[in-house]
Amino acid sequence: MFDAKRLLEQFVGGQGGGQGVGPTGSQGGMGGFLSGAGGGVLAGGLAALLMGSKTGRKIGGEALKLGGMAAVGALAYKAYNDWQAGKQAAPVSQAPQAPAPVPMLPAPSGTPFNPSTEAGQQTLARHLLRAMIAAAKADGHVDAQEQARIFAEMDKLPLGADDKAFVMDELRAKLDVDAVAGAAATPEEAAEIYTASLLAIDVDNAAERGYLAMLAARLRLDDALVAHLHGSVASATGKSVPVAA
Repeated sequence: MFDAKRLLEQFVGGQGGGQGVGPTGSQGGMGGFLSGAGGGVLAGGLAALLMGSKTGRKIGGEALKLGGMAAVGALAYKAYNDWQAGKQAAPVSQAPQAPAPVPMLPAPSGTPFNPSTEAGQQTLARHLLRAMIAAAKADGHVDAQEQARIFAEMDKLPLGADDKAFVMDELRAKLDVDAVAGAAATPEEAAEIYTASLLAIDVDNAAERGYLAMLAARLRLDDALVAHLHGSVASATGKSVPVAA
């Protein structure tokens, strides 16, 4: 049976999460999935396959202790609250160069950031996974040949048949920013989908920047909220990405 929450742990791990297998086959913690490609939470195993030579945006600090959907939710929740409170987002030039040692509180249960039911959590996790895989494809490097390599390597990972089928289907699907954005049922979920997308890629080319800008527009995110989301992710990853004009 497909478990979206469990699979999301392989994308966004943490110090207390499940085991992952890096590209070399070594076991790791919640971040084992990504740790093989440079350490941190986003760096090895399945994520490394999807990102090719990229390592994503590695989470550290307090967010690392949460992992999985909780980490994504905490980052989006903080940014959303700061935006609603009318706080000023930190300029990109002032983004920290290392994970900020500030408390990272999990989103309250029963909110769109953290559904209280198992069904709600599974649905949100599925939406976040699709957003991350779509973002990983945004620069066009996951072509048919790359997909074949990924599928072959996936057989070496401890993934269930349903998990593999989900990833394969999403990789084969045409990149559709409207489908990713259309999954957001609330403004809060829209913010979380954008956060997951931002975490999934190391934004270093025009295609990826363009994709994020288009996604923000389709999600109808306020420019100030987008700036806060970038700041929240930068505080946890130590890597800032300018908001596309």
